[in-house]
Amino acid sequence: MKNAINTSRKYPPKPANVYLYGTCVLDLFDPEAGVAALELMEREGIDVHYPQEQTCCGQPAYTSGFPDQARAVAARQIPLFGNDWPIVVPSGSCAGMMKHHWPKLFAGDSVLEPLAKSISERVFELTEFLLHVAKVDWTDKKVTDPLVLHTSCSARREMDTHINAKALLNQINGLDVLIQDHESECCGFGGAFSIKHPEISAAMASDKADALEATGAKVVVSADCACLLNINGTLAKRHSVLKGQHLATYLLNVTKSAL
Repeated sequence: MKNAINTSRKYPPKPANVYLYGTCVLDLFDPEAGVAALELMEREGIDVHYPQEQTCCGQPAYTSGFPDQARAVAARQIPLFGNDWPIVVPSGSCAGMMKHHWPKLFAGDSVLEPLAKSISERVFELTEFLLHVAKVDWTDKKVTDPLVLHTSCSARREMDTHINAKALLNQINGLDVLIQDHESECCGFGGAFSIKHPEISAAMASDKADALEATGAKVVVSADCACLLNINGTLAKRHSVLKGQHLATYLLNVTKSAL
């Protein structure tokens, strides 16, 4: 079943240049997914720029109740995106932080508030960018192996990643996107939550893994690497045949190899 897309945001034409904000989790744990995101955009004729000084968006401190520390981290990122190019983020949670919370962090700062607002307007989660700005067309591709999709809580709430990701996947002929019973529920990662409450996090991850395995899929894809860490760790402990991979990696591979 095709999903309706939120078209309330006004999208620019496909740009010649973009910034890639790789996120610290992706950089440390799944750099291949960051490269895949870059290649997906380059394949559309877009020059991708990756500021080497980028680090964290400040979300862990912000969601843990430390706005001053989050502000200090975010302030170091703002000067890295000086050109008026879209900023593509292969993580719905980090994109949501930059788009919705950076302007609030710098409210009242005569220098950084306008810069944070400018960045906010230019931030796109990867699937949103590919679908609405790059306007990829993969309707000539065909894949027969089903998959199950997981989207993080904040990615769903703040960036509509579940809608955009499904729309991209639905372009591919024959691809069956299976629906998990706990689709809208958290995997238990929650940033610092999984560290502060490991037993609760593990129980939530186990419930999520049960729901994913019950679909019968062999692959779970997600646009958030942090969720994949929790999900894949749980699946590995139970020796599951189900494996998770970042959506960027999956999309690059299947659109290269699909007939």
